[in-house]
Amino acid sequence: MTMQELMEAALQYPAACAENPFGPESICIRIGEHGPIFLNLMPSNSWASFRCEPQMGLLWRTQFPENVRRGWHCPLVQQPYNNTVTLDGAVPDDVLLAMLAHSYQRAMLGLTRARRRELQL
Repeated sequence: MTMQELMEAALQYPAACAENPFGPESICIRIGEHGPIFLNLMPSNSWASFRCEPQMGLLWRTQFPENVRRGWHCPLVQQPYNNTVTLDGAVPDDVLLAMLAHSYQRAMLGLTRARRRELQL
């Protein structure tokens, strides 16, 4: 799966939108404008970072030790809650899509009920 295909898949989720809050080198896919980020793409490195529940993150890091690591961009205390994946074809597309779905669900937990209603989620 290419970075473009992953971004297109992410933008299919309800209320998903792309932003560049950290500059042009990073593309963040959020739930709603200024909402929680569920996918961070770094085109220059062919990296994608996903939110994850720590046990699922560990499972994916164990399955793909050469391609999945703790979130590169996070402070140490937050690293277990994020995975960074090298998009070089080693991680199957269905696994990447599962990571994306899981990340979106985790980001949804960061929204209040009122905000979900506002976004019609």
